[in-house]
Amino acid sequence: MKAEDLKGKTADELGADLLQLQKEAFNLRFQKASGQLENTARVRQVRRDIARIKTVTAANAAKSGKTASTAGNKQEN
Repeated sequence: MKAEDLKGKTADELGADLLQLQKEAFNLRFQKASGQLENTARVRQVRRDIARIKTVTAANAAKSGKTASTAGNKQEN
């Protein structure tokens, strides 16, 4: 999955992709724990795809004026 492909998706599509990848990561962790994991590189790939989706989502939120996190942006009275 490339970041360029993700930039064209809507927030709902990104959320659906993120949920699917998180479920896959969960299943891969169980396979690893039980010794059934054959493609160990897939764990890394899924983890990085999740990070890509989160990065694009945060960039889209910042672009539209919404901040994903308000930490560090506190104003003193």
